[in-house]
Amino acid sequence: MLSEAEIIPELSRQIQEAIRLVRSLTVVSVETEVSIGEASTGRAMMADLVVRVENRRGQRTSLIVEAKSVGQPSTVRMAASQLWAMIRRKQDAYGIVGIPFASTESRRVCLEMDVGLIDLAGNCLLRFDDVYISVEGKKNPHPATRPLRKPFARKSTRAVRTLLCNPGRKWTAVELASTAGISTGLSYNLLKRLLELELIEASGLERGRTFFLSRPERLLREWAQNYSYRKNNERNYYSPDDVYANESNLVRFCDEKQIRYAFTLTSGAAKVATALRYNRAYAYVERDWDKIAQALGWKEVRSGPNVTLLEPYDDGVFSGLQKIDGMKVVCAPQLYIDLQSYKGRGEEAAEAVLEQVLRKQWQRK
Repeated sequence: MLSEAEIIPELSRQIQEAIRLVRSLTVVSVETEVSIGEASTGRAMMADLVVRVENRRGQRTSLIVEAKSVGQPSTVRMAASQLWAMIRRKQDAYGIVGIPFASTESRRVCLEMDVGLIDLAGNCLLRFDDVYISVEGKKNPHPATRPLRKPFARKSTRAVRTLLCNPGRKWTAVELASTAGISTGLSYNLLKRLLELELIEASGLERGRTFFLSRPERLLREWAQNYSYRKNNERNYYSPDDVYANESNLVRFCDEKQIRYAFTLTSGAAKVATALRYNRAYAYVERDWDKIAQALGWKEVRSGPNVTLLEPYDDGVFSGLQKIDGMKVVCAPQLYIDLQSYKGRGEEAAEAVLEQVLRKQWQRK
């Protein structure tokens, strides 16, 4: 991770490059570690970087930059608050948050807090006086582990799924760990990370702190971007029966043998949210896939299957199951992320699940 001191020179260069996009502006001076008055506590307020610009009318504006070594939404919000403390009484100043790489969420926070944004790639959002500069789409010059990857590691997703399936509930780290079947340490670290990303909110003192999912749809969409149903091992079969008979036969066999199963993808979407026409059954099954196929007369094939059994990447897929007409279906968040990675009409069906099921659940919270 780059330190704040290391990123300041490059932020300075990127701001000057952005200013050159506006012919009516000229960079007058660039300074680092500049005193910007005193805080209410009496301590001096220091700006990491000040770039002074002048327009053709001779009007000058001081671009005050607060540099941060990470670009998490909560860090960007804190930097924006620090900037407003510096520039509140300065009519000729404009605050800019400087970070290694700007995400959609960091950009959203800056818009909300009415400050500028600049990153090391040259992505920026600057709005002061009659100037508007917006640059997006430049790649991260210092790629590291994706900020949202860790919350969607295998065991962590058990807690993510639990949060999404229980809208409105407040959790302690211990309660979430117990319900999701993970360690308390993992639960605490995950909640801390989601809090940094402004996906959840917290209340209370540290020891008795409770957490509340405040942005369920954003969390769900981020999970979908970090997931594919192909993480699960697929076993493909052909049956001469139609899809409805295959599903009924699977349910009957699994119920008799006490084998956990849950329909997903098109099989799940058709039962939960949309009148979807489909001819291939999809289900998570925990074990005995070959025995099931043999008992039901299915032939394993490499092409042209009409039954696919998924060997779960994690037991969490069986959490929060729905029972519809006697058939078990994965929880709505799991169904959504499975469908989002399914070719064809998967994304369309996922949005139907979101609109017809999940948003209604979240509104009732």
